Amino acid sequence: MPNSAAIDDYLKTIYHHTEWQSARITPSQLAGVLGLAPSTVTEMVQKLAAQGLVTHRPYGPISLSDAGELRAAAIIRRHRLIETWLVQEFGYSWDEVHDEAEVLEHTISDRLLAGIDARLGSPRFDPHGDAIPDAEGHVHREPFVLLSAAPVGHVGRVLRISDRDPALLRACEEAGIDVGRTLTVAGPEVARIDDAPAAPLPAGAGESVWLTA
Repeated sequence: MPNSAAIDDYLKTIYHHTEWQSARITPSQLAGVLGLAPSTVTEMVQKLAAQGLVTHRPYGPISLSDAGELRAAAIIRRHRLIETWLVQEFGYSWDEVHDEAEVLEHTISDRLLAGIDARLGSPRFDPHGDAIPDAEGHVHREPFVLLSAAPVGHVGRVLRISDRDPALLRACEEAGIDVGRTLTVAGPEVARIDDAPAAPLPAGAGESVWLTA
């Protein structure tokens, strides 16, 4: 039987994949994100399906069941509350918290998590703009558009910046791109931030920044 942390990592990865787009994750994509052999992932997905946590047909994409989504939302709630806690209470920068939260999410008690949530005032979003599920697994997101898909002239508030690449987070910070700032698309990989003149975006920002639609 796979350990609980391994199950959580699979469910969390599947959940992440469809948070900001609708296409379901394939076994090969899941293997690539987790850095595992496809055969290992196939075996684990079969075990998750047997436990009623995912639905999957051979060679087809993977979806979370209701039970799987609730469990994934619970671990993501832990992760994002911890990230927010580290930034607000311990002075971590937003590019430093992901790896710390990956460790702590599997170790802190439910009582401590509830205390963190209360201490922070039950935040709805983490430092990167990702929604923090509530205790029932519910989240609220505004209509959004990926920066690279936004047309020239689009004006939107920065909703989310992916935490996948710490170097990109630092580059966005240096460029003044932060959650809540207003961004106007001025051309391919060029934008105006608030009232500043249009300037080139950091490399990779187009696929890592989401705006209000």
